[in-house]
Amino acid sequence: MEDVIKLLKERRSIRNYSDQEVPEDALQTIFEAIQWTPSWANTQCWEIVVVKDPSVKEQLAESVPASNPAYKSVLKAPVVLAVCAKLGTSGYYKGVVTTKFGDWFMFDSGLATYSICFTAHTLGLGTVVVGLYDHNKAKAVLKLPEEVENVALIPLGYPTKIPKAPKRHNVSDFVHYDTF
Repeated sequence: MEDVIKLLKERRSIRNYSDQEVPEDALQTIFEAIQWTPSWANTQCWEIVVVKDPSVKEQLAESVPASNPAYKSVLKAPVVLAVCAKLGTSGYYKGVVTTKFGDWFMFDSGLATYSICFTAHTLGLGTVVVGLYDHNKAKAVLKLPEEVENVALIPLGYPTKIPKAPKRHNVSDFVHYDTF
C-alpha cells in the first residue's frame, strides 16, 4: 500500500517531453488499465483516439489557446490520447437517465483519464490532462461521430522536466464524518 501512496504523491502534470517514441507495449499497458477501469453499470463509455501524426497534433493544438501552457505539450509529446465518450450510455438504463446528474460520461471519462495518467507514471511516462480548449474544433479534427464527445486531450511521453509537488489541502480540510 505504501508503494501506491508513494506513486500517487510522485505523479505530476508533465508539460515538457523528449522526442523519444513511446513503445507500443507501454501504450498497450495503458489501454489495458483503461479496460479495467470501473464505470457506471460497467457501460465502459470511453473511446480513445491515439494521435501520433504531427499534422493531426498541429490541428489539435490549434484548438488549444496559446495562453494554455499545455498548448506546446500537444505539439511536442510523441503521443496525444484523446479521451472521448459515447453519449447516452453511462447513467442510463434502457435509454432513460436514471441518476440525478444525468449522463455520467464525464465521471467515467475522469476515471479512465486517471487510469491513463497513473499507469503512464508507473511506466516512467508523463502526462498532463488538457481541458481548456475548443472541444468542438477538436471533435472535428478527430472526426468523431455525433454520439461521441471529446472530453480531454492527454499528451503522453517521456518527461524532460518534472515540476515540484504543488501544495495540497490537509486531509482535515476536506474529510467530514457522519455529517458535513
